Amino acid sequence: MAAAGGGGSCFVLGASGETGRALLRELLSRRLFARVTAIGRRRLSLSGESAAALVRRGRAAPRRARGSGGIGGRRASGCWREQVVVDFERLSDHAAAFQGHDVGFCCLGTTRAKAGVAGFIRVDRDYVAQAAELARAGGCKHFILQSSQGANEHSRFLYLRVKGEVENLVQAVGFDRCTILRPAVLLCARQESRPAEWIAQQFLSLVARVFPTAYSVPVETVARAMVASVLKPGGGKVEVLENKAIHELGKAVPQQGTE
Repeated sequence: MAAAGGGGSCFVLGASGETGRALLRELLSRRLFARVTAIGRRRLSLSGESAAALVRRGRAAPRRARGSGGIGGRRASGCWREQVVVDFERLSDHAAAFQGHDVGFCCLGTTRAKAGVAGFIRVDRDYVAQAAELARAGGCKHFILQSSQGANEHSRFLYLRVKGEVENLVQAVGFDRCTILRPAVLLCARQESRPAEWIAQQFLSLVARVFPTAYSVPVETVARAMVASVLKPGGGKVEVLENKAIHELGKAVPQQGTE
């Protein structure tokens, strides 16, 4: 398991999204793990470095002793970091990517507008559930899932119903420890253009000055809360963190540059 000294291994699923990117930066800068693996459908550019030097298509690089190098990964910021590009439609073919990790972070998700109803369900529920099963089979002990405020398998709203369904599926996998975060509206500077969402975020940013934990949360706070959930003692086999708890836990881990 990870510790302040920087041991163990973790993977991040969905590192190309806003929360996933913030989480990856948090993990690499804090050096909590000896090995950090980003698993996704495409390669990422990390810290301006060549993605080609960090990616290993289709399979994970084998675990190596600290200080070693090789194709598929790079040692930086005190940890071995690598990327694995997978085909989510054939995720079982990439079981090796999920082997040997102590902790799994999942920020995978899309939108109905981008993927359609069937695509949204496939990504946010089916891909996540299958990844969780592969992670558990690969030895993962603690799985941390980013869900959504209001998640409920019985909701009449598709988004909330799917989030509730995937929460249940992940819990059923049987991890030693499962942490589920239910953030409200995520505040971030998106890389893609979403004008309506930008307007909503500007409004919620103002509301947050009066009600800071009620309706929104910065993605950086969610990322810090995900990291903090690994460091703090567990609140049971399954722990669900609502938006206020995410704010509190995110503040418990000082921002980089303030320590």
